[in-house]
Amino acid sequence: MASSWMLLATLLFALMSACVKVASEFFTTSEIVMYRGLIGSAMLFFLVRHQRGTFRTRLAKEHLWRGCVGVVSLWLWFLAIAQLPLATAVTLNYMSPIWIAAFLFIAGWWHSKNHVEWPLVAAILLSFVGVTLVLQPAIETRQWLGGVMGLLSGMLSALAYLQVRRLGKMGEPEYRVVFYFSLTNVAAGFAGTLLEGGPSNLHAIDWRGGALLLALGVSATVAQMAMTRAYRVGKTLVVANLQYTGIIFSSLIGVILWNDVFDWHVWLGMGIILVSGIAVTFYNTRNTERGKAVSTTDPIASET
Repeated sequence: MASSWMLLATLLFALMSACVKVASEFFTTSEIVMYRGLIGSAMLFFLVRHQRGTFRTRLAKEHLWRGCVGVVSLWLWFLAIAQLPLATAVTLNYMSPIWIAAFLFIAGWWHSKNHVEWPLVAAILLSFVGVTLVLQPAIETRQWLGGVMGLLSGMLSALAYLQVRRLGKMGEPEYRVVFYFSLTNVAAGFAGTLLEGGPSNLHAIDWRGGALLLALGVSATVAQMAMTRAYRVGKTLVVANLQYTGIIFSSLIGVILWNDVFDWHVWLGMGIILVSGIAVTFYNTRNTERGKAVSTTDPIASET
């Protein structure tokens, strides 16, 4: 059952990414971020109220830091989705577990210089070989900026995850973390709209645009809930590895909707990143403190 929840989550995240790519033709990134947060905030507000939860928190500064890092990551990812083939942008964002491993490895090496975890180092280095293969077409077609934004998105997503992990250790429930992050999206998106020309610069929303934005926001929020459920009822290692099915789903959607065609080296690069990510997840879950903490931390923040 846990596997089904995670597969549902990854499918919905892939659909959300597809909606972002389509919406980028009609709305600015600021608008997409704003509406994404608005719909998510509304859904979570009514859900939490129905369950008699509370939004009061004593960790405002921690939420603000998580929100700022997360919204920049989300912004960069949406820009990358608009510029790159869907599967490429999603694959780069799924680098976040590898970035987490790299950050934790550097921190561990700094405090214990005599201990080098060579399997982890090998998996991290191999993943960047995959990145080079995946980004080769983007560089050749001068879409390198989208590739850089995708990489930075994954890196910042890793930092956001670590902050969510910290919030979880401090006793903050996951619904509150996601709610305040969604509010940050609303505020950041609205601020971006003001900088781009003010409220008058907002695009009119017809029924097609409204349906698209609604699908985007609902799929992202339900995906977060499904992922949280998967981690709660399933085995961490199995569930964490299943998240990489999102690369497969996004590849299929890209082929169906945009006729995306990749050379063999791009597919090889995606495969290398997928295998490296699974190896890193296995290593962290079985051998590091992160693996012990992940079951008590909110994993849904990995979207950003």
